[in-house]
Amino acid sequence: MAIQNISARSPAFSQLTCGLRDILPLAAGVAVYGLAFGLLAAQASMDGLQTGIMGTIVFAGSSQIIAVERLVAGTGAGAAILAGLALNLRLLLITASLRDEYSGRPWWQVLLGVHLATDENWALMHAMRARGHQAGYWYLIGGGIGLIAVWVLSTAAGAGFANTVPDPKALGMDFAFTAAFIAILRSLWSGSTMLLPWAGSVAIVLLTGLLTPLDPTWTLILGGLSGAVLAGVLNDD
Repeated sequence: MAIQNISARSPAFSQLTCGLRDILPLAAGVAVYGLAFGLLAAQASMDGLQTGIMGTIVFAGSSQIIAVERLVAGTGAGAAILAGLALNLRLLLITASLRDEYSGRPWWQVLLGVHLATDENWALMHAMRARGHQAGYWYLIGGGIGLIAVWVLSTAAGAGFANTVPDPKALGMDFAFTAAFIAILRSLWSGSTMLLPWAGSVAIVLLTGLLTPLDPTWTLILGGLSGAVLAGVLNDD
């Protein structure tokens, strides 16, 4: 029985370690904007511990950046959370596409998989499959573990570093947020099919921002929702 159990666990352990190893180059990029997010979190009066706890519980890079940026801008917590959720609507589709990997697993494995599913490890899993490699649930989890470890450590380090600097804005460090978001946008681009949803989303944000008295938080939410709807309609195949 013991030999059978070891044999049954080996493929899972092998995929987990492969996922952890293969995600490292992408994790290095995540660390860069993790540091930038830490600087932004410090501007919202968050210390390294609070930033690390937020990253562990939420673990949604771009969504966290938008939510904290809105807090820094003075919007309420509810509006900041809504803006973050709107930006991460795509994760509903990503997790839905993993239903075969989650099917038949215990609840804790499903929750773990949903929590650790990101653009990076999801895309890496499919890329490895396209090359003929075995990459399933545990490969996804291995990649997710690598990403969340790097994200939490880098964001906490960024917040801790910012607290040692008297005035980050005077040194131009607040530009780190803009640079980080540009890097995230680049990583989210998956081809020409994204052009119309992105253009539609940007147009809605600009039009509602220029022609209505809405707070920028709501223009971001409307832009995110309209882009998700447009992507769903155009890719209904």
